[in-house]
Amino acid sequence: MEGKNNESQIARSYWRRGWRDLFPEESFQSWAAYRRALADTPHRLKDRFQCRSDDATELGAVRRRSEHDMKRCLSWWDLTWFGFGSVIGAGIFVLTGQEAHEHAGPAIVLSYVASGVSAMLSVFCYTEFAVEIPVAGGSFAYLRVELGDFAAFIAAANLILESIIGSAAVARAWTSYLATLLNRPSNSLRIHTNLSKDFNLLDPIAVLILTVTSTVAILSTKKTSYFNWIASAVHVVVIVFVIIAGFVHADTDNLKPFLPFGVQGVFRAAAIVYFAYGGFDNIATMAEETKNPSRDIPLGLLGSMSIITAIYCLMALSLSMMQRYTDIDPNAAYSVAFRSVGMKWAQYVVALGALKGMTTVLLVGALGQARYTTHIARSHIIPPLFALVHPKTGTPIYATALITFCSACIAFFSSLDVLASLLSISTLFIFMMMAVALLVRRYYVSGVSSREEMGKLVGFLLLIVASSMGMSAYWGLRPHGWVGYVITVPVWVVGTLGLAWFVPQRRSPKVWGVPLVPWLPSLSIATNLFLMGSLGYEAFMRFGICTGIMLVYYVFFGVHATYDVAHEQSDEPDQKVDGSGEKAVGGAGEGP
Repeated sequence: MEGKNNESQIARSYWRRGWRDLFPEESFQSWAAYRRALADTPHRLKDRFQCRSDDATELGAVRRRSEHDMKRCLSWWDLTWFGFGSVIGAGIFVLTGQEAHEHAGPAIVLSYVASGVSAMLSVFCYTEFAVEIPVAGGSFAYLRVELGDFAAFIAAANLILESIIGSAAVARAWTSYLATLLNRPSNSLRIHTNLSKDFNLLDPIAVLILTVTSTVAILSTKKTSYFNWIASAVHVVVIVFVIIAGFVHADTDNLKPFLPFGVQGVFRAAAIVYFAYGGFDNIATMAEETKNPSRDIPLGLLGSMSIITAIYCLMALSLSMMQRYTDIDPNAAYSVAFRSVGMKWAQYVVALGALKGMTTVLLVGALGQARYTTHIARSHIIPPLFALVHPKTGTPIYATALITFCSACIAFFSSLDVLASLLSISTLFIFMMMAVALLVRRYYVSGVSSREEMGKLVGFLLLIVASSMGMSAYWGLRPHGWVGYVITVPVWVVGTLGLAWFVPQRRSPKVWGVPLVPWLPSLSIATNLFLMGSLGYEAFMRFGICTGIMLVYYVFFGVHATYDVAHEQSDEPDQKVDGSGEKAVGGAGEGP
């Protein structure tokens, strides 16, 4: 008996590397099984498209696939500082100068207002979901419950893409500010090569900082929180200095012309600087490690994001008043701006503060991204090995290592402007899906809503999404026109009013909910799609190529893995499978 126990312990060791640890599903146990799975692909795609999970499954059975629990050690205070640490970094210190110089001019402050409003609408949606379904999967888990398995895969693919690219972009910016701190040109610490433009500056320092922050995140969530408190507090002091010193040396003549690139430039910049607000969704992924999610998450998320939005607007305005937009350095805007007004020493304070900010962004990002990846692996969309939580550290080491390795590979080659535009479109797309999911959650409950109600919900949602896409497309094609809005805006109002008047809400939030439903979620859909339409066609091309690659992966791997897990227990008596391989609750396994 003792020998069997020892064998079991060895087999269940955290450090696994066998084929069945990576691909335990039946479809991948032999070439014959895989060929049968491929032949059954149309049926499996239909099954996955129609399937939905439920709250209880995500909180219970799916979560247990990590074998060990994450430690509940975070309070609202931790989450608030994580909010600062995850958001304030490369976005404000780098993208502000880049977009003021190239797209918005002094009106960059309006770009931050526009993207801040859109971000706050998304924060409302995230907060309700995080309180109701406090698991590590964040938006992936929420979409899996409300929109189904296939929609969750689209989210999962974009979340992993966002995680990898976001970390790579911040790491590249970290190198630029380190060079400024050393009083050298921003690209001087990179290796210059003859590769094509935007990929010809190799960045080994970015790889190093990614490795260091990920290692810290692996060791302990609570200790990482302590480090984040200290670093973020220092960062706040630097930000206050930047704002005050900037206004002391302000020249209102630098605000003229205020709109050198027109309104179109403002929204183009808003779509890109939205990246500066990215990261708050990492707070939602820490719900599984939060002591009291129903109290701590609303305080941490809404409180930190409200203050951050005000900080961003003040910082953008101070930069625009210190230096003309044509003279702003796109790579190290604040450091160069202080040098131009005679405060050469201040560039070192700014560079040091930016480095601290970007370090905490990478640190909190390593925490949140790994938790996204963990829950995605729990569903078997990616190999379940990456779902394992280490029994001693209480952290997902495999998931953290996966994201870090991929981010380091991209950060080594790619420039910040390529990364930021692709990241923004991915982030906006997911936030739009989250708003749709919230409306579905409020207005549809399987077994309660009638077919007529379901039909009305789908119809009004289509009106909202289609009219929002129409506004976005018209803005992109005719930025100075108005006729298209006479059609699209009333259609959006009709779709939202239709939900409010003709479809009864079938679920009320237990503790905290988004106010003014359906108006705020509907507005979130419209603003996110509008900002997506403000990005250049290159961003859509890259997004389309990446999405195509993801769908190929899903057809050849993801659909078969998740199908096997969903149906592996289907032969057991008195058990209804909901699509995650566990029992459905209240008929939640039936798609709308």
